Amino acid sequence: MSMNRIVVLMLAIFVLEGSLMPWLIPTTYSDRIIPHFTFVLVIFSALYGSRYQALILGMSFGLLQDIIYYGHVIGPHFFFMGLLGYTIGVLLERRKATLLLAISVVGFACLAYDSALYFVYATFKITNGTYPWALIQYILPSLFLQLVFTLCVYVPIRKMFEKLMRSAETSDEM
Repeated sequence: MSMNRIVVLMLAIFVLEGSLMPWLIPTTYSDRIIPHFTFVLVIFSALYGSRYQALILGMSFGLLQDIIYYGHVIGPHFFFMGLLGYTIGVLLERRKATLLLAISVVGFACLAYDSALYFVYATFKITNGTYPWALIQYILPSLFLQLVFTLCVYVPIRKMFEKLMRSAETSDEM
C-alpha cells in the first residue's frame, strides 16, 4: 500500500464530504453539522503513520478546504489540521493506539480543531455567536458525526496505515 492510495482515498473522502454529505444530513441539521472526515483521516495518519505524514496530509487537505469550501480566511484549516496532526503524532508516537484511544484522540482533536476555528473566525468577526452557543449549535453535533465516522472506518483505515508502515520499514531495511 503506497502513500498514493492514501492520498486518493482522502481525495475521495474530501469530495464525498462536500458533495454527498449535504444530501444525507437532514435539512433541520444541515447548517449545524459540518463533516470533517479528512481531518479524521489525518488523525489516523498521526496515530498509525508518522507525524510528518500527518503534517503533510493535514496541511495539504486543510489548504484545499480553505480554498474550496471556506474562502473567508485562507489559512486556518491549513494551519490547524497540520498542527493538530503533527502534535498528536508527537504525543502518541511510541504508543500502541487501541480503539478507545483512537476514539478519544479523534474526539479531543475534533473539539480542539472546531474550537480553534471558531476563535479565529470570531477574531476576524466572521462569526458573531458566543462560544457556548457555537459549542451547542455546531461543534458538538459535528463531533458526534466525526465519532460515528471514526467507528465506521476504524478497522480498514488502521489496517491500511499499518500495511503502509510495514512496507516502508521493509523497504528501509533493504
